[in-house]
Amino acid sequence: MKVYLIAGEPSGDKLGGALMEGLRQLDPDVTFQGVGGPLMQAQGMTSLFSMDELSVMGLAEVLPKLRGLFKRRDETVEDIIGSGADVVVTIDSPDFCLRVLRKLRGFTQVPTVHYVAPSVWAWRTKRTDRMQGIVDHVLALLPFEPQYMERAGLACDFVGHPVVAEPLATGAAASDFRHIHNIGDAPLVLALPGSRRGEVSRLSDVFGQSLQKLAMTRPEMRVVIPAAAPVAAMVQQQTQGWPGDPIVLDPRGLSQEVAIAEKRAAFAAADVALAASGTVSLELAANTVPMVIAYDMNWLSRKLIAAMLQVDTVTLVNLVSDTRTVPEFLGDACKPDDIARALDVALKPGPERAAQAAAAEITMELLGRGDEAPGLRAARVVTRVATGSPV
Repeated sequence: MKVYLIAGEPSGDKLGGALMEGLRQLDPDVTFQGVGGPLMQAQGMTSLFSMDELSVMGLAEVLPKLRGLFKRRDETVEDIIGSGADVVVTIDSPDFCLRVLRKLRGFTQVPTVHYVAPSVWAWRTKRTDRMQGIVDHVLALLPFEPQYMERAGLACDFVGHPVVAEPLATGAAASDFRHIHNIGDAPLVLALPGSRRGEVSRLSDVFGQSLQKLAMTRPEMRVVIPAAAPVAAMVQQQTQGWPGDPIVLDPRGLSQEVAIAEKRAAFAAADVALAASGTVSLELAANTVPMVIAYDMNWLSRKLIAAMLQVDTVTLVNLVSDTRTVPEFLGDACKPDDIARALDVALKPGPERAAQAAAAEITMELLGRGDEAPGLRAARVVTRVATGSPV
């Protein structure tokens, strides 16, 4: 079986890598082609171009890059046609991926799967309209999403979220991390300002100011910043003035195994996290790390998205657990004073911290912890769509 995959950002690369591993379990002779990052390349893909070119978020942020994205769309469509693929799997990044599929439909009826249901429950409720006639099947990460897809006439399977299948660092690894970095028993704050350059640029100042204010009541605290490789240099530069003697975990120059192990140990060792909105909240929940979510966009994107937002929270832990235990500060509310106060509360033993732990446990159960690995579940659906036979 020949599978063509497209991912446009690190979270999609993680999904793609797990899916490819699952496909190999089902069919050792499967071959891959497409666009992906290091995790997908480790599974045997040579990326058509750098995945980083597609890591653009926000309505206003996309506009200046449209010409380049259209060029990459055309190159991708041509590559798919020449690949002889049995199935095309697009992974998140709908603004790019759906454009590829729409143009592709003019040339071939190859089966198509879109991995990650669009967040129509959150905003842009008409996005399913763009999928009509070009997406044959949808893979959902969240248990409540299939109903939205099926209501729009799209076949959809909940396959679980890959975070539930990822190994967690041991207590010994967490202790070693603290010892190696001379942290001792100090409160350890994970700072996660995003994996895209635009996110890091917008959030670094407010994150730094929030930590400065937290340091007034927690002067002994330490700060660890796990950085994604594409923005690691930028993170090092932007965080130089931060309090807490910050430790930047830079994966560049490290093997994938070592970099992942170091990040997992940091998550296991952390007492609290300040994170950008996104899937990282699920990684934190998997490690039962209390968190505060903060996010902002440029002025135009902020206003447009605020007008379309359909939910009262964007944090996935809150949504999946159907609680509102994780405090979030978005857009105009992304203020250092309020963020620092929320971090201080989350560091204290008490009802807020206990409520976050309970919500994290509920979230992991609902996302499929203990079931078949999501990557393998997704692979079964992709194989079924490609061949017309259940696996």
